[in-house]
Amino acid sequence: MSFLGWIGNGQILLVMVLMLGGLLADGATVDQTAFPDVPNKKGLQVQMVDDAVALGIHHAGINVSLGALFQLVPAAQTIRFQWEGKEWLINGNYVRSLDAQIKPLSDAKVTAYLILLAYPTKDPAKDKLLLHPAARADGKYSIAGFNTATPEGLALYRALVAFLAERYSGAHPEHGRVWGYIIGNEVNSQWLWYNMGLMTVDQAAAEYEKAVRAASEVIRMHSAHARCYLSFDHHWNTSMPGISENEAYKTRDFLGHFALIAKERGDFEWHVAHHPYPDNLGNPRTWLDKDAWPTEDTPHITFKNLEVACKVMEKPEWLWEGKPRRIILSEQGLHCLKSPEGERLQAAGFAYVWEKVCRQDGIDALIWHRQVDHAKEGGLRLGLWENKPGTIVTPGKKRPIWELFRKAGTPEWDAAAVFALPIVGLKSWDELTK
Repeated sequence: MSFLGWIGNGQILLVMVLMLGGLLADGATVDQTAFPDVPNKKGLQVQMVDDAVALGIHHAGINVSLGALFQLVPAAQTIRFQWEGKEWLINGNYVRSLDAQIKPLSDAKVTAYLILLAYPTKDPAKDKLLLHPAARADGKYSIAGFNTATPEGLALYRALVAFLAERYSGAHPEHGRVWGYIIGNEVNSQWLWYNMGLMTVDQAAAEYEKAVRAASEVIRMHSAHARCYLSFDHHWNTSMPGISENEAYKTRDFLGHFALIAKERGDFEWHVAHHPYPDNLGNPRTWLDKDAWPTEDTPHITFKNLEVACKVMEKPEWLWEGKPRRIILSEQGLHCLKSPEGERLQAAGFAYVWEKVCRQDGIDALIWHRQVDHAKEGGLRLGLWENKPGTIVTPGKKRPIWELFRKAGTPEWDAAAVFALPIVGLKSWDELTK
């Protein structure tokens, strides 16, 4: 177990002193660079790096499959990584593919966030280490929870996060820099997106807290101001319909349990990655969402009521060092209907979203999903680009939203977005502050 793995409340001050000095007990240097001050909130889950840079983004989300990151047997391209007294085998080809995304984004001064995911690999030996052992035996889920339940699984998880944290800490500028780590995906709806089998909400929150805490400990060994984020979907005071209460939870309840457990175990810095999709993912008219109320008991938090997300983070019991924890919107988009007005509605919806997000001081980033339509995303067409017919995600042609997205955060924005006002039922964007 690492030095930070066994500290209690009595040792926290010592760790802080060592980190402030730039060193841990073992002599490893901790980068002290402050989290970047970013010009605006525009971001994208990046598929095509050059296109993303042309769009003028300042935030980027990049999916990372931890199953693809490690190997059980060495190969010609294997990277051997020493961590916590053991040698780990890292897939060098996969790492270089990450470098190829992260480095040019870093060079363009884009703040990069890695979304850490446990996709089943179909290799029983790897999956036994990687996936939570309580995950459904029938495999009817997209992503599993991380295996922090067994010593072997936890050791692997810590090693993989440590590898990423060290490589992208700034110590190796030739690989690029990462500032945020999103732990899992939409954990309140774990049935599909972070499966841990049948668990009560407090049990699920306790298991997830292990993963977030372990990641935070390891990341802070390399970068003092990188951030870890909890991932939630738009279900706030309701849960995914038709799913057992032991596999899908209200975010409000899950977050409350998580915060309490974290304090009981010794509070640490964590933040929130929210996904405020519309009530109906197939309807881009998010300004009409009926289940997005302006109060804390709202069923959903969508683009329409983002102020609620900011308000709830001001709860005294959820503060970190006296301040609200930060929010990023790390995955969300608007569907382009297959109708004559579809492209115009999608673009108008983005204008509404951008104006809404810019008015929320508690939100740091709007990371749009998707850059290109994905043919296997349940019929949703969320892209700035259409996918080429007959392909899954090969870019075809740009939609009107592409150019509007490019102009967001620039002097061209006001003139470009004015067309959307009558579509969304407003006379002025200033009405969004009322």
